[in-house]
Amino acid sequence: MGGGFVTPRPTLTSVPTPPRAGSATPPEYPGAGARGPAHPPQQHVGHAAQAGGDYPPDEDGYTPTVRDLPVIGAGAAGVAEPTPTLVDTAAPSASEADPLGPLYVVGDVHGYLDELRAALREAGLVDAEDRWAAGNTRLWFLGDFTDRGPDGVGVIDLVMRLSAEAAAAGGYCKALLGNHELLILGAKRFGDTPVDSGAGTASFQAAWLLNGGQRSDMERLEEHHLQWMSRLDAMTLADDHLLLHSDTTAYLEYGETIGAVNDAITDALERRDADETWDLFRKFTKRFAFRDEETGPQVARELLDAYGGRRIVHGHSPIPYLLGDVPPVEDDAEGDKEPQITGPHVYADGLAVAMDGGVTMAGKLLVSRLPLGN
Repeated sequence: MGGGFVTPRPTLTSVPTPPRAGSATPPEYPGAGARGPAHPPQQHVGHAAQAGGDYPPDEDGYTPTVRDLPVIGAGAAGVAEPTPTLVDTAAPSASEADPLGPLYVVGDVHGYLDELRAALREAGLVDAEDRWAAGNTRLWFLGDFTDRGPDGVGVIDLVMRLSAEAAAAGGYCKALLGNHELLILGAKRFGDTPVDSGAGTASFQAAWLLNGGQRSDMERLEEHHLQWMSRLDAMTLADDHLLLHSDTTAYLEYGETIGAVNDAITDALERRDADETWDLFRKFTKRFAFRDEETGPQVARELLDAYGGRRIVHGHSPIPYLLGDVPPVEDDAEGDKEPQITGPHVYADGLAVAMDGGVTMAGKLLVSRLPLGN
């Protein structure tokens, strides 16, 4: 929301389970009407330091760092571990590495675990038991795993497990930081602590509840989930595709290179300052930077010129919103005007690809191979 937004301060016991229905155009804190313990700072290997200020030409081959290692915690099938462990997935040397596998991306999941499983199976990335079945394939999730849908923590657990299985098979499964990761991290860490929203006093807990926060997710969220989310990169470059969550230029405020941006955001989360985390959340909740037919392509080019790549691939803004194709609630209730999403949306003179198919509004959870045919 803009200007005069002041979030109320409900308690966790008041959180509703959002219905699966359409919604009006989202405010700055999206999804209010859509379907649907603190730990010590973790040390991480700085991207800028390890990559000379940017990613090397062979970055798509994926060389895991300490920051990239999947966290395996309690709750895996048949396993009860009191302390999560880091799985060391040391990368092969250049001479031993297999050729790069195909590249896939996944749009916003928002807690819809069953839909995610079905989409991954349909793409041939997992088997009937939801185990990695794609060999050296490279898979990127574009963020927003929780809120609105029924099982956000289940989604996180699946992605964490697939990251370990993919690495063992010679591929990788990685994820980017979305604004809803920032939101649930803030709600867990800071709760009702007042933050300076720039337009009055707000709190992470109130904003989380207003944006589809699920009580069951908060009850099941554990330290290893928080560690994993707080280490996620904000952006990456893969096969000339600049992958990021939000269709915003806010990334430019955090660094001149991909590595610098990722380090700056991780460092900010490690400082555990409520106001600073809120500022991150606020900036990465902005949207529609590339939508305007006249200025959108120019804005997209500015981001590509800064960080590399030929095309931006993002989540965050549902395709129905980008197309202006969201029905009024009263029409949606008739059941005949749901958004018809068949695949990614290419726009801004072909410089941007939207991957949020609007699963929270009876749309489609998108899993797509890059490059797209168009």
